[in-house]
Amino acid sequence: MKAMTRSKERLGECDGGVLKWSGEERSDSERNGRTPPSSARSDGVSELPPDPEVPEKAHRRRFTAEYKAGIVREADGCREPGQIGALLRREGLYSSQLVQWRKQSREGAYRALRDNHRGRKRKRSPLEEENERLRNQVARLERRLNQAETIIEFQKKISEMLGIPLNKPEHDGRA
Repeated sequence: MKAMTRSKERLGECDGGVLKWSGEERSDSERNGRTPPSSARSDGVSELPPDPEVPEKAHRRRFTAEYKAGIVREADGCREPGQIGALLRREGLYSSQLVQWRKQSREGAYRALRDNHRGRKRKRSPLEEENERLRNQVARLERRLNQAETIIEFQKKISEMLGIPLNKPEHDGRA
């Protein structure tokens, strides 16, 4: 019975610190950051017996990104056998959660380094942009010039067919 009442308290971090058995285990409300009920005494023992009723709908625990990152860092710092298990028991977590959080951490670091935005992948220099703008302008002006030359040739042919003489442009000293 004495072994069952004994609970653990963390005296050091997992990065080489020693885990000792002496005090109270953190309750669910302490792990999740909620305030304990008002009936709880300062020594962690409740004066009222726990409510045996099961709530209608269970609620999932939600962990912040900072909490997950802290647990992953702390687990990565564990060097002695059994320290990760003690960490998971202390926090009320499953090993599968730690595995998933480590995977998310690696993917997050990879995503931060990878450029997966839609659209152009590299920035163009201002010189390249100016070059493209000028090429487009030249192409547009060449199309207009071809259209104007086609219209002028058509006008010449029609004036020849109708016998209308075309006025030749006068030279005003320009070459």
